[in-house]
Amino acid sequence: MNVPLPDVPEVRVVGLPQLTSGFDLVHRLDLDMHLKVHGALEPMPGERLAELAEAVSLSGRGGAGFPFGRKLRAVAKSSIRRGVRPVVVVNGSEGEPACRKDTVLLNRAPHLVLDGALLAAEALGARTLVVAVTRDSTEASVRQAFGERGLSDRRGQTLRARIVRTPERMVSGESSAVIRAANGGPSLPPGRKVRASDSGVSNAPTLLSNTETFAQLAVAARLGPQRYGNTGLSTEPGTVLLTVSGSVARPTVLEVPSGVPLRYVLELCGAPPLPQGVASGGYHGKWIDGMTAHGAVVSRKSMDAAGGALGAGALLPIGPETCPLGETLRVAHWLAAETAGQCGPCKLGLPAAAAGLSDVLGGGGRTSLEALRQVTQSVRGRGACAHPDGSVRFITSALSTFTDDLASHVLNGGCGRPTQGVLPLPAPGYQEEGVPSGEKLAVDWTLCEGHALCAGLVPELIRMGPDGYPVLADASVPVHLQGQAQRAVRRCPALALRLEEAPAPRGPAPSNRQALPRGGG
Repeated sequence: MNVPLPDVPEVRVVGLPQLTSGFDLVHRLDLDMHLKVHGALEPMPGERLAELAEAVSLSGRGGAGFPFGRKLRAVAKSSIRRGVRPVVVVNGSEGEPACRKDTVLLNRAPHLVLDGALLAAEALGARTLVVAVTRDSTEASVRQAFGERGLSDRRGQTLRARIVRTPERMVSGESSAVIRAANGGPSLPPGRKVRASDSGVSNAPTLLSNTETFAQLAVAARLGPQRYGNTGLSTEPGTVLLTVSGSVARPTVLEVPSGVPLRYVLELCGAPPLPQGVASGGYHGKWIDGMTAHGAVVSRKSMDAAGGALGAGALLPIGPETCPLGETLRVAHWLAAETAGQCGPCKLGLPAAAAGLSDVLGGGGRTSLEALRQVTQSVRGRGACAHPDGSVRFITSALSTFTDDLASHVLNGGCGRPTQGVLPLPAPGYQEEGVPSGEKLAVDWTLCEGHALCAGLVPELIRMGPDGYPVLADASVPVHLQGQAQRAVRRCPALALRLEEAPAPRGPAPSNRQALPRGGG
């Protein structure tokens, strides 16, 4: 199946709209319509803005959930200490295939996002605003919004505003990758941990937050803490934007008050009455089983208690007709190909984890399962960015959630259900620098003699199996590994290894068994 999400899915609302006000009137709120719907917004001193953020418990909506008020104070303190004007960055770099809420906001309500960003810039005394985006439609909408407000990057402007385009990649939305891109570098994490509040864009203290976070700030500034707190839970007031896809009637972005039952959200989007599981928080989140999801509500605390994660607001239920571990494997291969290639846990560990899960589903038994667990344990906590941890969290949560399916694969060689491909991934032919190249490694098993030279040259994609023959990752060769893959092909003593065009998916696989053919010389 694998139907990628559209840039701007259908938008629905439960209760009274706040972020999505005016969406029933026009497709995109230009500046005039934005002011008619939301009204003007008065500037606010820095201390008062921080107090507002703390009063409404505003936290980052990009996944980490860091308190916005603390971040604002940290940037202000660093700016005063260093005597340097800070920079404000809107992180609209939404490279996860299961997320569209930020893209919806920047395409349909760009001025609400800019309201929050400009409010923070004025409070901090910033003279630079950067908006990072991933898609053509989003860039066009933000550029139009800049024009409507008279914002530009020209010298002499009181506030210089510019757009930074990042690739549509999982790692490109990481805060340090966005800052690196804004500084003219590649959209990859730098491999070292530096607080943006101390040194970010142009080495200045930088307030970087997610698109929805700035939009929520603008809503809270207009309503005030009391009216804002009248919606949702007292501990997590306000509304939440969710992207719901997977086994649903149609992908939907919803604005809901916090505290709404999760089962109601899923039913509203046409999910099965009792899904066998829900991937919560996206592909760096966690799986939760259907019964647990039935009793959870939309809040960080409730999702955490259920063993899931609110994360970036992505919810992906799956029905009983597909193998949940097979669905996880598809995503695991994609996550492995999304590696920045800058540290061992990402470069080596994630392909090994995907290959290990493939072995388990292919009938590898208890030995393969134990090997997979060892790989995920070795990756956890050792990456240069959050990508390795998030990826193995997604994989290991599937093992602990779908225990019956896991037992069927380990003990019986399969669960008997096909993998339908209901979790969205980029469309065939999708390419960006550092992600799948469109080529795939293949082995002629009538020639392979198990020399193991290829596994030493490109261990990210090839490892040696317990029978002494290579096991290839079921993923397209990333661009940054093409050179190594070509060397492995040239140096194969038996001329058994080759690069060929990766076939486009033709539909769901007939089964979950992925046993690798063996050959010998």
